[in-house]
Amino acid sequence: MTTAAVRPLTLCASVLALFGLLQSAAQAQTIALDVPYVPTPEPVVARMLEMADVGPDDYVVDLGSGDGRIAISAVKDRGAKAAYGIDLNPQRIEEAVANAEQAGVADKVVFEQGDLFKKDIADADVLTMYLLNTVNMRLRPVILDTLEPGTRVVSHAFSMEDWEPDRSDLVEGARIYLWVVPAKIQGNWTVELEGERFTVDLEQRFQEITGITQHQERLRGRLNGTEVRFEVDGQLYVGQVEGDRIEPIAAEGAVTGWRAQRS
Repeated sequence: MTTAAVRPLTLCASVLALFGLLQSAAQAQTIALDVPYVPTPEPVVARMLEMADVGPDDYVVDLGSGDGRIAISAVKDRGAKAAYGIDLNPQRIEEAVANAEQAGVADKVVFEQGDLFKKDIADADVLTMYLLNTVNMRLRPVILDTLEPGTRVVSHAFSMEDWEPDRSDLVEGARIYLWVVPAKIQGNWTVELEGERFTVDLEQRFQEITGITQHQERLRGRLNGTEVRFEVDGQLYVGQVEGDRIEPIAAEGAVTGWRAQRS
């Protein structure tokens, strides 16, 4: 082959390579990020995981995982059994994977590039996020409808509006919110106590419950995951919600020997 023949082929290959690079760059620029990337300060990360009481039995899911610091810290510093992070930006995923390897937890932490709204998060024991109020509000029905009661949800800086947090804290000027996903308890219940029965119609607004008994007694209470506490006629009831049943939990000053069934 002559030199003259080689040059056009080489030039063609170079042009194709350049086109490929430009195309990749263009595709990267078309990623529409829901949330700008701002790393969570390490003291805030530590407090988020502490408030969620992350431990060896927990699978932690971090939405909008950035450089992976929350998921990595959940495993490395809190001993979580595994963690998963998802982020829309492939550059952040590359950083997170490298950081997990450097921290020695790559065998327990997985990062995925993708849309967090298309990810099934139902297996999470703890859900962490540093997003925006608008994104949190889009996630709220997913959290309430798909996560198991008792799942802890922690958000850095942004709330979920009228779903009041179970706890909040301020760390280095940053607000942290914690919610515990409440069991679904709304409906008509029959309470049995010492051979007697009464019915109560419960209304639920997130973790707050109200109701009225068949004898027109007012009820007000609160859920903490699957644990419910309420008072009727000055008596405290504490129970564990198990689907359509409530079984009593021993607690100081609480009624004993009762149970409830949803109609």
